[in-house]
Amino acid sequence: MNGKKWVRPLHRWTSIAFTVTVVACFAFLGQAESLPWLFYLPLPPLAVLLFSGLYLFSLPYLGKRRARAS
Repeated sequence: MNGKKWVRPLHRWTSIAFTVTVVACFAFLGQAESLPWLFYLPLPPLAVLLFSGLYLFSLPYLGKRRARAS
């Protein structure tokens, strides 16, 4: 399977997971006794979004470079 075909859905589903975790953090923020580790839950999806987003951002530029080389 081509890299372009699995990175884009991974990015989309990770953004949904990131949004859900951020909403959950804000929902539990109002409670008197909140769990401290709960606020670290959005960080792993955010890291995946960073790398997949940078890859997707660079795809048009890499395609132009390959087109010029051939």
